[in-house]
Amino acid sequence: MPIVEIFFTNVAPAFDLKNEAGQSIFPRNFFKKLMPKKISPKLLEILVCPLCKGELIYDEKNSELICHESKLAYPIKDGIPVMLIDEARKLDQ
Repeated sequence: MPIVEIFFTNVAPAFDLKNEAGQSIFPRNFFKKLMPKKISPKLLEILVCPLCKGELIYDEKNSELICHESKLAYPIKDGIPVMLIDEARKLDQ
């Protein structure tokens, strides 16, 4: 996991300063917006489909990793690929 992502998911929220009313001084989802949205090309090189070990194609528009061999689309949530077969969407035939 890149150090920037670690910072914005684990460290920065601990410094979520509050005003006198106890409300966050940061806009809603402030830290999530600062996290990188794209997946690292190096990560894409090593990821494979957990079902068939086939190649994954990055669909940036739908934020998914597509395996045409297994006909599954793995979601990417907050910049993190969810590589669980049960979480994958089945592609239309």
